[in-house]
Amino acid sequence: TEAGQSRFQASPESTYRSILFGTLVIMGLLQVASSIAILLHLTGYLQEEAQIEPVLNALRDTRRRRCKTLRESLPSAHLPIRAQQIHAEGEPNAVTIIWDQDHGFCNRMNYQKGKLLVVESGFYYVYAKTCFRYYKYLPEDSVQAAVPTVDVSNTQLIQYILYESIKQNSKAVVLMKTGSTMRWNNTSYNMYCAQQGRGVRLETGDALFVNVSNAWMLDPEGEGTYFGAIKLGH
Repeated sequence: TEAGQSRFQASPESTYRSILFGTLVIMGLLQVASSIAILLHLTGYLQEEAQIEPVLNALRDTRRRRCKTLRESLPSAHLPIRAQQIHAEGEPNAVTIIWDQDHGFCNRMNYQKGKLLVVESGFYYVYAKTCFRYYKYLPEDSVQAAVPTVDVSNTQLIQYILYESIKQNSKAVVLMKTGSTMRWNNTSYNMYCAQQGRGVRLETGDALFVNVSNAWMLDPEGEGTYFGAIKLGH
């Protein structure tokens, strides 16, 4: 009887140990699973970062190379007007505009005395914009009031884009012409802009330049008066 009672009393202790052991095993498995999940997540994140970074770097490098290559491979030029130019007031005859090379650029093209010089033969787009303005304020009590002003009531403002062809002994040929006759007055601010552009086949040694009538009225700001060309193909 005592032996049977001993066996009966040992059963709860054994059951308790089993439950405790099982609980510890389950907690251990859960901890291992959690660690593995975290490890996989971190590994995947690092792999994603490692994959994205080279792609971004490649895109950045491609953009740098593309812009640099494009700029170096295309002969082109863009020149604003040179601010300090002296023209006789009231002189209507067409003269060649002088451009500011220091504030523009020439890439595989040359510039000399108002003319763009073609270095590489090809098909080019040539453009120019010229702005004219006139305003002369003379108060009634001014000493200059008796001085006659220039008549701008019937003023022709014409822009010519010309080129000298090396195949034609550098004879100047008009590529484009635009303009208008303006009926201005002396007591108000007057402004007019002419712009044009076209494609043309040019050969090495050809020269491009812009002539305008009434150049003494030219706006000296480079944002409004400029000249340029860019090669589009062979």
